[in-house]
Amino acid sequence: MNTSELNRFIVVLIYGSLVLLSLLKLSNPLKVNRKANFWFGIFLFLWSSFWLDEVLTLVKDAPVQIHSILSIQVIQFLTPIMFYFSVLFFTNPSFKFKISDLKYLILPVVFLINLLLPRFGIGENSSVSEFIFIGLILFQALFYTGLSYVTIRKHQKKIQQFSANTEGINLNWLEYIIVIIFIINIIYVVYNLSYDSTALNFFINGAFLIVIYSVGYYSLKQKEIYPVEEKQRDELMSIDTDPDTEEVKRKLIPDEELQKIKTQLEDIMSRQKPYLESELNLIRLSELLSVSTHHLSYVINTGFGKNFFQYVNEYRIEHAKHLLKDANSKLSILGIAYESGFNSKTSFNTTFKKLTNHTPSEYKNGSDL
Repeated sequence: MNTSELNRFIVVLIYGSLVLLSLLKLSNPLKVNRKANFWFGIFLFLWSSFWLDEVLTLVKDAPVQIHSILSIQVIQFLTPIMFYFSVLFFTNPSFKFKISDLKYLILPVVFLINLLLPRFGIGENSSVSEFIFIGLILFQALFYTGLSYVTIRKHQKKIQQFSANTEGINLNWLEYIIVIIFIINIIYVVYNLSYDSTALNFFINGAFLIVIYSVGYYSLKQKEIYPVEEKQRDELMSIDTDPDTEEVKRKLIPDEELQKIKTQLEDIMSRQKPYLESELNLIRLSELLSVSTHHLSYVINTGFGKNFFQYVNEYRIEHAKHLLKDANSKLSILGIAYESGFNSKTSFNTTFKKLTNHTPSEYKNGSDL
């Protein structure tokens, strides 16, 4: 099998995988992140259209340029917006479209007008029209992938206010995919402008196939990020993560009340050791203290100068340090991670290194002394 035949095989795999994955996301058999998976499924289906030319060419055994059809061009133009909508719902399942969100239609409408004008004999064969056409495509793609990246970064900061184990809900896989696709596209554009892009198609398609399989693996693994119960979800979503906002600056409770809750919290953490529960979150801890999630978050942020993630994991690391130094312990590093409340060795190693400047193995062997 030569490179050309292999490339055709990869194209079929890409298109088939995207269509199948889009159907899986739209049907959502696990019933998690419903709105996010709906929009992500639409994104995947629209994304598959970029390989439709090559697939139909293989089927008909003759060159097909379906991308020149108006409806296909509009569909492809909408792809980055669909991706952004899925990110919005992953990071905020309570998000609702408002009248102000009609702003998302501005670029598509301008793009559609630019496509229609030559069909009515206006601006036909105009280099300016072609420049606008290409510029809109590039701007749309860069703008919404950039906006998606920023939204995910904000989400990663927010979840540290209510979760002590963020590994399964931090959407790292989406962040990495954005970066990888951006790099692949930059390489393709540079190579296309400088050399013959035909030779690169095989490698670009191969890279996209790997990315698509990664998308399938991680997206199907993605569990529910926020509580399904609407009241609890809205409570967590309303917690402000920015210490400079007026809501956080003003006193949510009197200093006496803050000190009282702070003392109760330290007492519970010392006696009951709730931090050893791998699924401990702000809601669970607030129930133990019989205080609201907002008040508890305020106490941790203001009284200890930390977010929930930092506060709980410092206790976990201290517990792990005792186990690592216990000469009679027969637990492995992974066993100690689980015993200390972590749900994976990766998150344990990362957090341990960040707080102690040593890996668990180095600490166990006494390199910290």
